Amino acid sequence: MYGKLGVYEPTRLGPTVRVRVTISPCYLTCARQPVPPQREMAHGSFPERSRAMILYPAIDLKDGQVVRLLKGDMEQATVFNNDPAVQAEAFQKAGCAWLHLVDLNGAFAGHPVNGAAVEGILAATDVPVQLGGGIRDIATIEMWLAKGIARVILGTMAVETPDFVRKAAQTFPGRVAVGLDARKGRVATRGWAKETSMMVTDLAKAFEDAGVAAIIYTDIDRDGAMQGPNISATAALAQATDIPVIASGGVSSLADLIALRDTGMVSGTILGRALYDGALDLGDALKVLA
Repeated sequence: MYGKLGVYEPTRLGPTVRVRVTISPCYLTCARQPVPPQREMAHGSFPERSRAMILYPAIDLKDGQVVRLLKGDMEQATVFNNDPAVQAEAFQKAGCAWLHLVDLNGAFAGHPVNGAAVEGILAATDVPVQLGGGIRDIATIEMWLAKGIARVILGTMAVETPDFVRKAAQTFPGRVAVGLDARKGRVATRGWAKETSMMVTDLAKAFEDAGVAAIIYTDIDRDGAMQGPNISATAALAQATDIPVIASGGVSSLADLIALRDTGMVSGTILGRALYDGALDLGDALKVLA
């Protein structure tokens, strides 16, 4: 269930209390210590397709709060927690080995907006963190990696300036993932606000020789809708490319997780609303994917 601040308590899931606050939350601003050398390989590595999938709990940040959007619509945001660092700690304590963060405001603005919240999460946890949203130049990548982010996710840039993504992946081996978000198989950019004519499979193949660490594939029409993931499209993408694919969007039950796992092709999955709404027990999900 959720406490008065909307904090997810993984051992006692139940009805949610959705909290909307009007005051600015207090952020932790201390920088994370540099990643210890012995953890660098773990941060940059991915499971082989034959190994267990990694579960990435999602922490989407809007105006400094943890939210979930419905189908990528910023006007349809539900606030689940006004303290992202506490939320992150809860996921780590539950046994999650990674965290998936998105700076939603940053995705629209084109530069980091929820930096204080991200730094608060880094200060409060010690599991690897991947971050997307508003990362569109080398300086921003360097800044986040120096602060302790394990992997950055490039989305809009993959479509608009693919050469930049190639350069970034080569400059920071194992630390750059590509986020491919699609509606009906066609890639969308700029925080899902701009749709393109490019097919997601074609774009994924274009990065096979670029050194990209992973592709995070989101079916926008399934994201936050609790309608189940697009299993066939995700499996088809994973089969079409040599790059590990992490599925995102729509997972709402253990059956969904098992279906993704049993494709034998998907390297990981990102869970969001199903955890926050209590539809999926985090402990059970971790066991299924172990």
